[in-house]
Amino acid sequence: MKQTLLALSWLALAASTHAALKPGDAAPDFQATAALAGKTVDVQLKEALAKGPVVVYFYPAAFTGGCNLQAHEFAENLARFTAAGATVIGVSGDGLERLREFSADPETCAGKLTVASDADGHIARAFDIATTATPPGRKTTKGQDINHARAERTSFVIGPDGRVVATVGGLAPAANVAAALAEIERLAAH
Repeated sequence: MKQTLLALSWLALAASTHAALKPGDAAPDFQATAALAGKTVDVQLKEALAKGPVVVYFYPAAFTGGCNLQAHEFAENLARFTAAGATVIGVSGDGLERLREFSADPETCAGKLTVASDADGHIARAFDIATTATPPGRKTTKGQDINHARAERTSFVIGPDGRVVATVGGLAPAANVAAALAEIERLAAH
């Protein structure tokens, strides 16, 4: 009960995010090249929705502190998302080479999460996600330059009908994952 109340308060906070897509809005379909367990895969929202609800989570950059934690939390909780019938897809401006490494890293995606490359920002724009330029000289936790715009950390819970059920933003990485999971488990219970 406490977890449910906490998740609901997180969702209330999430309403203040920039993202224009709100509950009831149609989620824009997208197709992207992605990585899973170090391998290149293709991902399409419409195909994922055919299996059940989807969490599309935008994050600033692979191999950065908060993004590492968020990916790890999604990976650690993936069995619970899957048990509720959900698919999780991460999206960032990172290139495919970095995402292949990120998707396989045991400290981040642990070979469990699909992470899509949005190098040109078209998916973020379709979801109306705020992006900011990365200041020169910023590096990943692996010492790599971050040379792309950083997306606002926001997760969308999308029902099988393609409509946004919840928008989760403005939260710390672990809280973002917990709130998305609470919403997915609520959907599964109905």
